[in-house]
Amino acid sequence: MTETRWLSDDERRAWVRFTAVLELLPAALDLQLTTDQGLTHFDYFTLAMLSESPGRVLRTSTLAARTNASLPRLSKVVTRLEAAGLVERTPCPEDRRATNVGLTEAGWRKVVAAAPGHVDAVRRFVVDALTPEQVEQLGAISTALLGRLDPDGRMLASGR
Repeated sequence: MTETRWLSDDERRAWVRFTAVLELLPAALDLQLTTDQGLTHFDYFTLAMLSESPGRVLRTSTLAARTNASLPRLSKVVTRLEAAGLVERTPCPEDRRATNVGLTEAGWRKVVAAAPGHVDAVRRFVVDALTPEQVEQLGAISTALLGRLDPDGRMLASGR
């Protein structure tokens, strides 16, 4: 058994502040998107990943990986988005066992309408609070953390 490497006072302070950001930021993004567009942040992220894909279509498994969601969680969200007419499921032509999720025209309009408010919130809560050097550091820090949290590079953000 190895001895626990306790956090130093500086490490603990940084960790406590970082966990506060992890708690507060998702709620703030959800509030903005829900208020402005009736979408959760995860709804928006799902639509955005589809909007950035060729033909605005992805296999369910690929969409789950890009959004870092389990298939059951993604299925619930896609069911809700499908009921709202924002996405549609179709059989995958390359693999009959797989299902594709495609962005409808209404879904495209929704993500386009939601994007300016979302970008404004991202700027207000994160980007504009930092200097350009800190933004660069945030990118480097996030890359390092993703290397540990997503070592296989499944998420689009991991850039592999």
